[in-house]
Amino acid sequence: MSDSQRTDPATDPVSAPLPRWWSRPAESVGAPGGPVPPPRAAAHADPHPEPEPEPDPDPVAVPAPVPQWWSRPAEPAGAPGGSVPPPRTGPQTGAGPDAGPDAGPDAGPDAGPDAAPRYDPWSVRPLQSVDHGKAGSRRIRLRQGIVLGLGAALLAGGIGGYAGVLAERQAGTRLELPQAAPADGGRAPDSVAGIASTALPGVVTLHVNGAEGGSTGTGFVLDGQGHILTNNHVVHGARTITVTFSTGESVAAELVGGDTGYDLAVVKVDGVRGLRPLALGNSENVKVGDPVVAIGAPFDLSNTVTAGIISATGRPITAGGDKGDGSDVSYVDALQTDAPINPGNSGGPLLDARAQVIGINSAIRGGDGGDSSGQQRGSIGLGFAIPVNQGKRVAEELMRTGRATHPVIGVTLDMEYSGDGARVGEKGEGGKPAVTAGGPGARAGIGPGDVITKVDGVRVHGGDELVIKIRAHRPGDRLTLTVLRGGRERTLEVVLGSANGS
Repeated sequence: MSDSQRTDPATDPVSAPLPRWWSRPAESVGAPGGPVPPPRAAAHADPHPEPEPEPDPDPVAVPAPVPQWWSRPAEPAGAPGGSVPPPRTGPQTGAGPDAGPDAGPDAGPDAGPDAAPRYDPWSVRPLQSVDHGKAGSRRIRLRQGIVLGLGAALLAGGIGGYAGVLAERQAGTRLELPQAAPADGGRAPDSVAGIASTALPGVVTLHVNGAEGGSTGTGFVLDGQGHILTNNHVVHGARTITVTFSTGESVAAELVGGDTGYDLAVVKVDGVRGLRPLALGNSENVKVGDPVVAIGAPFDLSNTVTAGIISATGRPITAGGDKGDGSDVSYVDALQTDAPINPGNSGGPLLDARAQVIGINSAIRGGDGGDSSGQQRGSIGLGFAIPVNQGKRVAEELMRTGRATHPVIGVTLDMEYSGDGARVGEKGEGGKPAVTAGGPGARAGIGPGDVITKVDGVRVHGGDELVIKIRAHRPGDRLTLTVLRGGRERTLEVVLGSANGS
């Protein structure tokens, strides 16, 4: 070839410019013969390369533009005539003109003390960089993060636990357990609660002061004028009487009248509005087993309500007799109940399922003996009430006249007789005849020494029972008496007379 001959880069594969992703800068040689490109050492080099042709003495090299990030400076040949630098087989570090004394021969122009190594695609093995210092720092930071995390977790747990303890202590004062919602409060009228609700406004507690001391009893309102029925033994010998209503209001009361034989009395209050009289029932309708409710102030515990049944009817009892002359003895054909009745219940109402008064609580059968002061013991389930029919009649008489009348047959009984039945005495008090002349007994044909065994077909076992059976009726009532005379029974009819009571 001549000197002017040029190789067409487009057709000559040797001199054609390489693609940009693998082009390399032209390398100058020191000999005037022109540059000789160094052999390319690559991982994929041909194991049997062909000998390269001798270079053109006057080539015109047109180096392809090289990207700045991987350009390399031309390396001068070490000897005149241009020697070929040895191929590079290891990793290369670029160092520029400002590189330090330790910069390698291939340092690039932009390399500095902190310059990062450049990637060389012609290198035998990939560029690898290991920064042990940074990895160590990361491990230290990881350990620190774990320690800090654990510390934060422990701190948060402690704070949370302490806050929980405080919350629990504070919540302890506001502890609320499950509870049923408030009900309307209504009860069936025939239940104990319904009966008590109806009757309590008409029940009162009496506090009495007398010459022998104070006592407590119970009573109930009879009408809107302020009349109150109670037991005679509650107010007997009273100097002052105070009545306390279920509302707590207390007023003074005056005695209207009382009767020892029936153990009933009436007191009256004035100037009290809104009185609630109790309805009166009929004691003849009472049957054994009927439910009953008793209201009173046992041991001064006002408005105490107890419940039970009627355990017997027509039970003859006597109460009182403390004077020894019989003037204070009460004869009652009583209703017997197991509703608890105690001292202080005296005079209170015994109510049926309709909240109607069927009896007036009057006496109890206590346990045998008593305490050291002689006081009666509490209830053992044997309480006695005056039938309301008898109480009504006596109360009406006391309200009208202040005194009550007693039905009588006009005979004197032998209370010492120990046989069965009630025996008519031979002599009366003060030597008078035992059978009052012209009296009810004399008109019926009763004579001294007769033994009365039945009243209206009901057996009597003693004089007390006969009195009780007669007093259970009104004056003018007609009775049938069974009389034993000379070993023979006969039946007599008697119309009850009247006598003033005590």
